[in-house]
Amino acid sequence: MSWVGRSLPRLEDPAILRGEGRYTADHARGAWAVKFVRSPDAAGRILGVERPEEGLVFTAEDLAATGVGAIQAILHRPDYRRVPHPVLARDRVVFSGQAVAAVVAPCEAEAEDLAESVFVDIEPEEPIVTLEAALAPGARDVHPEAPGNVMVEGVMRTPGLDAAFEGAARVVEMSLACSRQSAMPLEPRGGVANYDAATGRVTLYASVQMPHMLRTGIADVLGIDEGDLRVVAPDVGGGFGQKMSLFPEYAALVWLAFRLRRKLAWIEDRRENFLAASHSRDMAYTVRGAFDGEGRLLGLDADLASNIGAFSCYPVSCGVEPLMAFAELPGPYVVPEYGVRSRGVTSNTAMMAPYRGVARPMLTLCMEQLMDRAARGLGIDAAEIRRRNLVTSFPHRSPTGLVYDEGSYLGAMEAALDAADVPGFRTRQAAALREGRYLGLGLSVFSERTGYGTPAFAARKMEIVPGYETVDCEIGPSGQVRLAIGASPHGQGLKTALAQLLADRLGVAPEAVRVISGDTDASPYGWGTFASRSMVIAGGASQIAADALAGKLRAAAGQMLEVPPEAIILRDGLASAEGTNRSLAIAEVARALHHRSHLFEGLSPGLREQAQYDPAGTFSNAAHLCEVEVDPETGGTRILRFLVVEDAGRLINPMIVDGQIAGGVAQGIANALYEELVYDPNGTLLTTSLADYLPPTAMEVPDIEIHHMETISPESLTKAKGVGEGGTIGAPAAVIGAINDALAPLGARLDAMPATPERVRAALRAAAAPAAAE
Repeated sequence: MSWVGRSLPRLEDPAILRGEGRYTADHARGAWAVKFVRSPDAAGRILGVERPEEGLVFTAEDLAATGVGAIQAILHRPDYRRVPHPVLARDRVVFSGQAVAAVVAPCEAEAEDLAESVFVDIEPEEPIVTLEAALAPGARDVHPEAPGNVMVEGVMRTPGLDAAFEGAARVVEMSLACSRQSAMPLEPRGGVANYDAATGRVTLYASVQMPHMLRTGIADVLGIDEGDLRVVAPDVGGGFGQKMSLFPEYAALVWLAFRLRRKLAWIEDRRENFLAASHSRDMAYTVRGAFDGEGRLLGLDADLASNIGAFSCYPVSCGVEPLMAFAELPGPYVVPEYGVRSRGVTSNTAMMAPYRGVARPMLTLCMEQLMDRAARGLGIDAAEIRRRNLVTSFPHRSPTGLVYDEGSYLGAMEAALDAADVPGFRTRQAAALREGRYLGLGLSVFSERTGYGTPAFAARKMEIVPGYETVDCEIGPSGQVRLAIGASPHGQGLKTALAQLLADRLGVAPEAVRVISGDTDASPYGWGTFASRSMVIAGGASQIAADALAGKLRAAAGQMLEVPPEAIILRDGLASAEGTNRSLAIAEVARALHHRSHLFEGLSPGLREQAQYDPAGTFSNAAHLCEVEVDPETGGTRILRFLVVEDAGRLINPMIVDGQIAGGVAQGIANALYEELVYDPNGTLLTTSLADYLPPTAMEVPDIEIHHMETISPESLTKAKGVGEGGTIGAPAAVIGAINDALAPLGARLDAMPATPERVRAALRAAAAPAAAE
């Protein structure tokens, strides 16, 4: 029986469930506490920092005296403006919450008292908080050293775009906005830096997604050799993209550990996480679509703007959202002609960085709203207009040059429609309307670019080009399989899925596979876990290594049993000679290769293989359907049903896949209805606690009905496609589409997320105003 395809309980879970997990703060025993003094102003000139007479207080001047540099994310593009991100602000502050000084004390309470005694004298400037303010004519430069507030800009226009609009039967134009969010991991950021006097090295335990990249970035900023720093990502309580960037706090923490030659810990609280960790979303899109009389899209013209905050995140840069929007807006639809301008715009707000889905929740909302509004204007069913525009021939090349491998865009939508019983819903909707109740149905069809390697990242012109993955796989003398990976899982169940994959290829039980990750001393250099990539890329590399080991096992067992290697079957922990009753334990073969290697002709000692995999990428796809009821009196929205048809290729562990989808949908619902970071006009963050920032609970998230399709693509060695972000990408569009369907009888519609009761009521008032005027 194959282990792949089985819903095996996660091997990682027992220790976590017993309370025996080891998170960053668990390594802080005996450490002195580090706290950061943060700017209360969003913009201003630093006139001075007054320190108390006693206590360990460090500023940018102390760092500069030892040659500490700044964090720099680099894109080699003429439209990209590079702005160094200082570890501690020295001359100016550019967002409220920026670290200006660091203090060290024996315990957290003393460190907090010391931090409060530090006075930062700032001459305030008028902050630039919103996209509108940053792009206004004559706007103040957020960074005087980089005039103009557009930090990156992608522009393209196909030759036939103007003609497409001139010949259109209908042009649909709309402007949509998405408010700022936080990834809000259950475990906030934190690090424990331990100086080892014997070696002169520092070990940093940190709740991060990219340990090797963090080590490289810190070493470059501090001007040290990477060998002097070990980074360990222990158990991580959620990342969702927020923990893949190099933040200045980590560089300061390691510098302090070297400086003070002792163990130090910085563990942030929720307020600090909201205030100073990276944010996400905050976009404004204006899109025009040209359609013929049959509802076929002739051309798409878009002006896309992303508020990237004060600095560019390292290593992927501020280009990650605007350039993804630029390249992937067409999504699963055929777009014959395309024009786009996509800008990353700086402001006096916290830095933006990737968050689950990155730009694609907003891209999907745009395309799905475009289809819905065109269908309504042309008198075509919402599903029918999608049938006429979805990609059905593969491989498909988009206007920006992306090549879509085999997918099931139309098939997934049809399966979702069948499962949802749309005619039955419409009957219920009409009956509810007669009772004064407003039900709505929203449909979202999307693609998710997953598992892409260096070819995709190189196209962004990044100085640091991630993508490939390396694994080391070894079978020890006792028969245990050890797989060391550069990917760094943080809750996805990757170790279990990789164990299942190797178990099939090596003929052992998954429990015999030990996966090592998240330790720069113990795992090969890799890029961590993000972008729905790990099962595709780390899985592909693992499969290559496992196949090489399996070949060596067969060769050795064949010599021991005196049969050809091709006659050896690896299964149930045995190497068996096909057609006979002779077999050897795989552990016995492994021990022989390690301890009696001289007996094997043509085979090197031991059982160890290293492999790399660097694919072009593969597209997952899905269809989401959402039913809601909207109360026009309160503006509240209640989700009645949520249905997903997902195509992620081969399912290594269906239970893990379902968990990824359900968790993603929950975060997508949060995007659509609840979560919003709010700054006041002075650049002060108002939502700094869970009393103000409202993630959904189990009461707000419905049961999620999940169906699967499996389109096998040659672009993935394991035949699996990435699935980590799909739920978050498709859910907002389905929810907003359902709300707009519910509000249609009242003539109202929403153009912004989240769809808070306040925004719903505002849309209803706006719809009623023209009628009242008449």
